[in-house]
Amino acid sequence: MFGVTPDKDGQVTARIIDGKAIADSVLGEVRERVLALGSRGTEPTLAAVLVGDDPASMAYVKNKRRACEAVGIRSVLHRLSVDIPESGLLELIAELNHDRSIHGILVQLPLPDQIDSHRVIERIDPDKDVDGFHPVNIGRLVIGLDSFRSCTPAGIVELLVRSGVQIEGQHVVVLGRSNIVGKPLMNLLVRKDRGANATVTVCHSGTRDLAAYSRQADILIAAVGRAGFVTADMVKPGVVVIDVGINRVDDTAARRGYRLVGDVDFDSVSRVASAISPVPGGVGPMTVAMLMWNTVKAAQRTGT
Repeated sequence: MFGVTPDKDGQVTARIIDGKAIADSVLGEVRERVLALGSRGTEPTLAAVLVGDDPASMAYVKNKRRACEAVGIRSVLHRLSVDIPESGLLELIAELNHDRSIHGILVQLPLPDQIDSHRVIERIDPDKDVDGFHPVNIGRLVIGLDSFRSCTPAGIVELLVRSGVQIEGQHVVVLGRSNIVGKPLMNLLVRKDRGANATVTVCHSGTRDLAAYSRQADILIAAVGRAGFVTADMVKPGVVVIDVGINRVDDTAARRGYRLVGDVDFDSVSRVASAISPVPGGVGPMTVAMLMWNTVKAAQRTGT
């Protein structure tokens, strides 16, 4: 993995895995692919669908559209009222499915209560499902076929690979079993493939003595949605830690009255781990970068 070097107090200080820098590298490769497609008359295009005016969702969509602009991907935003019926959203998705100028469809989650997000995801054309959430793409991932890989899990794997972390043969412990991170990540990591071939343990709210498992990890990935959940006593020296969590905690000293922290107690764990991803600046930029990657991949498939 990484060398474990004690600081002046005899404590270990981890190497920081810079998600922003690695994401910029991925986006540079995406930009080259966009230029190549443009030379053949194809303009990769992402349609983003935003229902309602949730501030967090609006910010996420804004960041994704900004990334599109940076790499030369055309983005189209469809803003819908928070009280739109499910049928109205499904009609829009049908239109986007049949629009040959649209290569990728992104429906920003969560959706209002009157809309079944599973039904919406299932209606997206799997060939335009650049989020990698459609059951067809998840199923292809599970059995080892080419598919759109869910952006956050794919970003985590790229983060590890491009940081020089050996995954093959390592014991990876994933904290969290969500459909967006935990489950697809598990299936990515157990594949006999680049950046995979690991032994994977998935822990969740029903796991007894979770720390007994987390302390066995060569690579620990925290995606539980609880600020500072992973503490130093829950990891072994030299572990590589990837923090997926994004949690708001009150901070009167901060300009906005809060700050963002991960699922890992960074200060304590960084003195035990050999490498760790920060929050913010770790997994988040990689998720957006892989969305761009998937959009270009969709455009390459169609050639239109």
